[in-house]
Amino acid sequence: MEVGAATSDRVAAHAGDLCAAAARRLDASLDWYRALSADDRSWVGLVAQAGVTGFVSWLRDTGGRGDGIDHRVTVDVFGRAPRELTWTVSLGQTLDIVRAVVDEVEAEILTLASPGDEAALREAVLRYSREVAFSAAQVYSGAAEARGAWDARLEALVVDAVVRAEADESMQSRAAALGWASVASVTVVAGSTPRLATATAVDAVRRTVHRLGAVALAAVQRRRLVVVIGGTTDPVTVVTDIADHFGPGPIVLGPTVPHLFAAGRSARAALSGLSAAPAWPPAPRPVLADDLLPERVLAGDIPARRALVDRVHHPLVAHPSLLETASAYLEQGGSLEATARTLFVHANTVRYRLGRIAEITGYDLSHPREAHTVAIALAVGRLADTPAVEWRSGAPTRAPRVTAQADRPRPLEETSKAGPDTS
Repeated sequence: MEVGAATSDRVAAHAGDLCAAAARRLDASLDWYRALSADDRSWVGLVAQAGVTGFVSWLRDTGGRGDGIDHRVTVDVFGRAPRELTWTVSLGQTLDIVRAVVDEVEAEILTLASPGDEAALREAVLRYSREVAFSAAQVYSGAAEARGAWDARLEALVVDAVVRAEADESMQSRAAALGWASVASVTVVAGSTPRLATATAVDAVRRTVHRLGAVALAAVQRRRLVVVIGGTTDPVTVVTDIADHFGPGPIVLGPTVPHLFAAGRSARAALSGLSAAPAWPPAPRPVLADDLLPERVLAGDIPARRALVDRVHHPLVAHPSLLETASAYLEQGGSLEATARTLFVHANTVRYRLGRIAEITGYDLSHPREAHTVAIALAVGRLADTPAVEWRSGAPTRAPRVTAQADRPRPLEETSKAGPDTS
């Protein structure tokens, strides 16, 4: 069904009136349009005007036939607006604009169409509006893909800055662009890379965490997947639900910190724990980095060594009887009776002191794993308190012992001059 030339000319002659009427309808029927800034309203009005102008040109050139739609015409409807407009006006709101313009044109069909062309003009309007809607979807999908690719690069840069503990201004601006400027309760999680594609794994982690009411940044760094989780005080539950998105092997959670810009400490602990976790084969999955302190100490993690000494050795040094009991209990293989005999105290006294040790340090010596942790802590603490030994030529040398003058050996010459002992 083709629109006649007379109708096309009448539509072209009333194009300016249609644009003005469409602008009035937008202002009268759309609350979100009235809430826009003056600049954004002008851009939306320009898009509506381009839509009417494109319809007039297409109607004149093709007569409204469906086989003559040039997609470049419909894409040009949105080509005049800046790309930033897709951030202000959503796809649904764009379709509201198209609907408002179509309603205005349809309301004027009886005035614009020549006798007998009413149905053809109405069909042409619907056909053109459909193509404009498809073009809008194309524009917004392209903008979403570009924004997603840019966000993915920003996300990878932020995660890398967290791992490197580089909380500088560039990291802060990137985090703000991702909406992380005010996210609290942040935990860094590290595990192996899954066999899925990188983008697929990261998207799956992000969607699952969002479903659980938290937010996440994720990045694959060679053989490890690093996830920064924020907005939750129960990260263990969240990580348990996303454990299947990691590869095989341990998953380690660093300590929870107040905000993203302090997450470097959590990342160091998580990555240190990931390296040391193989030393504890039955470790749970996921496991806290603090639960891997002994293995991290053995792997040479200085902050873990300092933490273990501060938590166990120093508090026990302040209570000599408890330190003596802990040492004896560990040396006696966890036997109450043997410890009591060694200390010449009653077994109930040993029980009481073990309870005090658990209160002060947080470690129960009756539990094998916690007893192992305390044993490592005491050994490391004793090493820290031992004076350094200087090594020279492969043999240890200490400061010379100061002896009394009478005890010092006399030189050989003096011995020979003294003559034989006649006493």
